[in-house]
Amino acid sequence: MGKPKVYIYVPVDQSGETYKQMEEAGCELQMEKRGGDIYDKGSKDFAIKPDADSKVIAGVAAKRFPITKEIIEKAPELRLIAMYTVGYDSVDMDAATDKGILVTHCPTEANWGGVAEGTMANMLALLKRVRERDRYVKQGGWREEPFVGTYLGRRADGYPGITIGIIGLGRIGTRLTDLLAPWRVRIIACDPYIGDWKFIHHDVEPVDLETLLKTSDVVTVHCDLTEETRGIIGAEQIAMMKPNAILINAARGPMVDVDALYEALKQGRIAGAALDVFPEEPPDSNLPLFGLGDDVLLSSHTITLNHGGGLIPSIPWVKNAVLAALKGKVPDHVHNVDAIPAWEKRFGGKSLI
Repeated sequence: MGKPKVYIYVPVDQSGETYKQMEEAGCELQMEKRGGDIYDKGSKDFAIKPDADSKVIAGVAAKRFPITKEIIEKAPELRLIAMYTVGYDSVDMDAATDKGILVTHCPTEANWGGVAEGTMANMLALLKRVRERDRYVKQGGWREEPFVGTYLGRRADGYPGITIGIIGLGRIGTRLTDLLAPWRVRIIACDPYIGDWKFIHHDVEPVDLETLLKTSDVVTVHCDLTEETRGIIGAEQIAMMKPNAILINAARGPMVDVDALYEALKQGRIAGAALDVFPEEPPDSNLPLFGLGDDVLLSSHTITLNHGGGLIPSIPWVKNAVLAALKGKVPDHVHNVDAIPAWEKRFGGKSLI
């Protein structure tokens, strides 16, 4: 029996240490030469090409690199698809689950916690008009121009504070509630898939999406991209928002209709937006949103890029998942848990290394 093949289409570990450890454990690695840059200009011509006898596929979740049903079917003995990213939406999850193939991801705290902190920073930048004040002073101004910010929390003088609405109360959403707790704001959230205990524990009021949109001064999106959440914020939903409200999306680009968002901002129907993600990445340089100045705060899907963050913490997680699966053990951080019974029937206890 030959060594089990592990196909890595984006080699994230630039040190090579975990790849060496996999080889020492008995794996045969097949790595694409991508240099870790998943957004370089040549990426559009790249296709994922596992061998027919590959046992593992590892890489990152990116729209340019979909792991389709056809790719999955090319490797009939595939045990594992391991993502270095917290995201996994580039994988045909139904196809993987139907075949009894496990899909793991890496919800490292450096990343999901980084999203919450970045969301907080974007929120404050918009509400406190940080960019406008900075630019005005650098241009020689001094207090004449009233860049009035928004006070977040309730006060003893009767000011009620603002309402922050969170769509998706998972790891990121709950960390955001914890960061906001000392600010004495009202926090509401829409998430039909979690229990009441989580709302109670984080002092969050559960509401439906329509109520959240109509009530919130800040609407921030933190749910997974699914067929249900794709386009969850469109023209109809934006029209429900208050004229002083801001919208933040640090989840996935296809959740927000950027054309509808542009029209709403241009016409002053909402006050501002912060986007870290776009429906197409990288976005077209002629995207109308780019011309809206301080009404939008944009970043390049980099909200998790902090010192010690990014994909770095995920590197040992992927190695551990690969070795566990090849030893016939269910790895940690399986997303499609429904596939575990079929996987155990096919591969449980059957070690290849």
